[in-house]
Amino acid sequence: MTSALEKIDSTTVKITVTLTEEEVAPSMAHAYEHIGREVTIPGFRKGKVPAKILEQRVGKGAVIEHAVNDGVPGWYAAAIQELSVRPYGQPDIEVTKLPGIVEGDEGLEFVATVEVRPEITLPAPADLVIEVAPIEVSEEDIQERMTALQERFGTLVAVDRAAEDGDFVTLDLNAEISGESVDAVQGTSYQVGTGTMIEGLDAAVTGLSAGESTTFSGPLAAGDFAGEPAAIAVTVTAVKTRELPEANDDFAQLASEFDTVEELKADLSEQAARIKTNNQAMEAREKLLQVLTEKVGEFDLPGKIIEAEVHSHLENEDRLEDEEHRVEVATRAKEALRTQMLLDQLAEDLEIDVQENELVDYLVNASRQYGTDPSEFIQQVQQAGQIPAIVADVARSKATAYALRRATVKDSNGNPVDLKAIIGGLEDEVESAPEAEDAAAE
Repeated sequence: MTSALEKIDSTTVKITVTLTEEEVAPSMAHAYEHIGREVTIPGFRKGKVPAKILEQRVGKGAVIEHAVNDGVPGWYAAAIQELSVRPYGQPDIEVTKLPGIVEGDEGLEFVATVEVRPEITLPAPADLVIEVAPIEVSEEDIQERMTALQERFGTLVAVDRAAEDGDFVTLDLNAEISGESVDAVQGTSYQVGTGTMIEGLDAAVTGLSAGESTTFSGPLAAGDFAGEPAAIAVTVTAVKTRELPEANDDFAQLASEFDTVEELKADLSEQAARIKTNNQAMEAREKLLQVLTEKVGEFDLPGKIIEAEVHSHLENEDRLEDEEHRVEVATRAKEALRTQMLLDQLAEDLEIDVQENELVDYLVNASRQYGTDPSEFIQQVQQAGQIPAIVADVARSKATAYALRRATVKDSNGNPVDLKAIIGGLEDEVESAPEAEDAAAE
C-alpha cells in the first residue's frame, strides 16, 4: 500500500491511498466468504459457494462494494499513521479506482479529505512562568468555617419582632390567577434572603411580624402554572432566628475530635489552606493555558468541525434560526477547540502515553460520578465508541500536569509555589512496566 499526502490549506489535507491486487485480495476473499454465508444457492452449502457462482448470483459489483466498505477504514487508519497525520473529525472518502474496472487490474485507489490540527509551535514548558494567587489563610477564613460548623449545631428560637434578612419564617401562601386560586401551601419554612422560592417573596416578608400578612405579584416557580405571574397572599405565622452555640472548648468536643477550641481552629485553618491549595492548582492550569495561548497567538481552526458542533448544539436547543445565539455558540466552540488543540500539541511535544491503568482509573471515577456500576459504564463507553475520545482527555490532563511540573510556578508575591501535593512531581512520571501492568490487571 502506498499513500501520498497533499496539503490543501492549513487545516485540510488530501490523502491518496493506492493498493495492489495482492493487497486488496484478503478483503475480497472476506467479502466472498461473508456473502457466501448469506446467500442460499441450490446444490451448494452456505459458505462453500464458488466465487464465480456468487458473482453470477449477486454480481461482482456487490462483492467489490462489500470489500471496499470493509477494508477502507483499516487502510485509511494505516495511511494516517504512516503519514503522521493528526485528523480532526471524520474524512470524506472518494473511491477513485475499483478492482476489475480496468481489464486485468484488480487494484484499488481512494482519496480521503480530512481536517487536521494545524502546525502549532509551543514554547518548552521549562521556559514558562506561571503566576498564581498566594495562599493566605485569614482570620475571616477560619471564622467563616467556624460559623458554618456552629450553624450545624444551632437551634431555631422564636422571636417577637419583624422578620429580617437571615431569619427563618413559617409561611402560609395562596396564589391566584385572574381571581382564581391555583396553588396554596400552609406552614412552609423559608429563610429570608435566600431567594429559593418565589421572586419577590424576600421583599414581601421582610418587616412582617408573626400574624401579619401582605400581597405581592410574582411568577410561580413550579406546578402547572410555572412561570406565569400570579397575585400571591402571604401570611407570616412565626419568625425564628438561629442561635449559635458559643465557640469554646465544650463546642469543640461536641462538634469535632478535638479537646480545645484552639485545636479546632488550627484544623479549620488547615482545611482552608488545603482548599486554597487546590484552588491554586486549578488557577495554575488556567494560567498555563492563558500563557500558551498568548505565546502561540492566533491559528486557523478546522471550519467544518466548528460548523458541525454549532449546528448540533443549536439543533438540540431547537434554535437553528437564532443567528445571535449562533454567534455565541460559535465563539465558545472555537475557544474550546483552540484549547483542545493546544493541549493535544502539548501532549505530543511531551510524548504523553496513556497507560491502561490510567484509563481504567478515569473510567471508574467517571462511573462513580454518574452513580453507575463501573463494568456497565465501561461497556457502555466502549459500545458508543468513546474510548479514543476519553484517551485523548486523559492525555490532555496528563500533559497539563507534566507541563506544570517543569514550568516555574510562583505566586504574585514572587514566592515559589510547590504543587507536588496536587499534581505530583517529576519522580512520579517514572513507573516500571510491571507495576503498570499489575495495576491495569487489578
